[in-house]
Amino acid sequence: MSSAFDDVLSANAVYAQSFRLSGLEPVAARGLGLVTCMDSRIEPLTMLGLRPGDAKILRNAGARVTDDTLRTLVLAVYLLGVERVLIMPHTKCKMASVSGDDEVHDLIRDQYGVDTRSLEFHTDNDQLGALRHDLERVRHHPLLPDGLPVAGALYDVDTGKLEIVDE
Repeated sequence: MSSAFDDVLSANAVYAQSFRLSGLEPVAARGLGLVTCMDSRIEPLTMLGLRPGDAKILRNAGARVTDDTLRTLVLAVYLLGVERVLIMPHTKCKMASVSGDDEVHDLIRDQYGVDTRSLEFHTDNDQLGALRHDLERVRHHPLLPDGLPVAGALYDVDTGKLEIVDE
């Protein structure tokens, strides 16, 4: 019987034959917590000179600091060795190219007949403003340590370059 996942299961079988990460510690070896987008054009380890185990990578649509992102950062800081946080959205992000959540809800409803209004997508076409807002949410979260280094950077999907926006 064929499965929609045969390709990934086959690739995993090949990967497992030469698996070398057994025994890797669960902490962020380089103390980095990275919040970035789920966009498949972003290769966080390679682009930042990291290896498996170096960082805790949190990905979501638009690289937004949601309540769940904050929950995960609290765990990462206290239990998983995160000592600094980089929030990294990217250019040409779909979540920053719409006028707001209403536009996305309407698009999904019109094209697929699904009402998504029970969800908040956190879209914002002022990408740098949204980034600064998210930086402040992390910097001032009452459960995160005072003085936790937090920076924001914009990744350019056309050049591969990272530009610090707020440090």
